[in-house]
Amino acid sequence: MAVRIEKTTIIGDVLDIAPQTAPLFQAIGMHCLGCPSARGETVEEACMVHGVDCDAFLKQVNRFIEACEANQ
Repeated sequence: MAVRIEKTTIIGDVLDIAPQTAPLFQAIGMHCLGCPSARGETVEEACMVHGVDCDAFLKQVNRFIEACEANQ
């Protein structure tokens, strides 16, 4: 079963669990994923800062993770 990423999930945790999601974060403007402040933000905080609909982004991230797991 796929890991579920929530609004309150810390980006650093997402990247540790599913590093393949990094390009999705970069696509919304998070280009410094290694920075301590970026890794410490929640998904919701990052979406707010970058003007992204959090619910839509979460659907995209979770579907991507599910697809990656299905292809393993």
